[in-house]
Amino acid sequence: MGENYIFELNENVTREHVSYKNRYGITLAADLYTKKNLDTSMKYPAIVIGPPYGGVKEQGPGVYANQLAQRGFIVLAFDPSFMGESGGEPRNISSPDIFAENFSAGVDYLGLLPYVDREKIGAIGICGSGGFALSTAQMDTRIKAVATASMYDISRAGEYFMSPEQMRESIVQLSMQRWNDAENGTPELQMGFPEKPVDKVPEGLDPVSAEFFSFYGLKRGHHPHARGGFSSTSNLAMGNFHSLEHLDRISPRPILLIAGQQAHSKFFSDDVYAAASEPKELYVVPDCIHIDLYDDITKIPFDKLEGFFKENLK
Repeated sequence: MGENYIFELNENVTREHVSYKNRYGITLAADLYTKKNLDTSMKYPAIVIGPPYGGVKEQGPGVYANQLAQRGFIVLAFDPSFMGESGGEPRNISSPDIFAENFSAGVDYLGLLPYVDREKIGAIGICGSGGFALSTAQMDTRIKAVATASMYDISRAGEYFMSPEQMRESIVQLSMQRWNDAENGTPELQMGFPEKPVDKVPEGLDPVSAEFFSFYGLKRGHHPHARGGFSSTSNLAMGNFHSLEHLDRISPRPILLIAGQQAHSKFFSDDVYAAASEPKELYVVPDCIHIDLYDDITKIPFDKLEGFFKENLK
């Protein structure tokens, strides 16, 4: 596959490495996917795609871009700030604002291409990027339609997975960790997945952790830039600023939420669907778990995505 992509590039698709700056001056690395022999005298609809939280462009975003470029879209798959080949120091930190800004920066880049129609730009967020894509669309009306797959709202993940008592204990622990980070001069960083892929999921993991390991830790989805690590104190910023407080502002632009029927994360999509204004759709994929929507092209509903964006980017 080369360059650690987890999929084969379609023979009818061209992939070009590109870079551009976001409004913080951080250089983002991305891959631009187009149909081969594209007539650049014409203008096309475009989509910017973000990876799962901790993922990179060579994984899920590339899988989606590889398929959607065949269907006539100009597609940009990016590495978030502080991750992969993108810039930003220190490495592996996260921010609810900057991770949303990554999508707007992608819109900037696409809209400057002479063969992209600025009035026909959409966004797709996979897993954690689903929340960031929606967050961006709340305030960036240049995004004319937004879709998510296996959406996670990272800014509320702690509330969903911890009791109030556990949350308070975590805040105290992470606050104290800032003393350690200040004394050490670098933030604490703990990687969740091995440097090289292994053959099986370790025993003793809880079901959700085991599911993520079965993608990131095994050959299926492993990438050396996506080892599941963010600085510990990133969780303080994520928990303090809820990203999806203004979902109603996306309307009348449409939202498509795609979730697996058996996905442990489906409740995130359910909650966004309940809170968002029309037009909106929750599309449930049968016999599908969370990570299936990262890379399984037999389950990712590309016909649905194509129809959604062609209908709403016209």
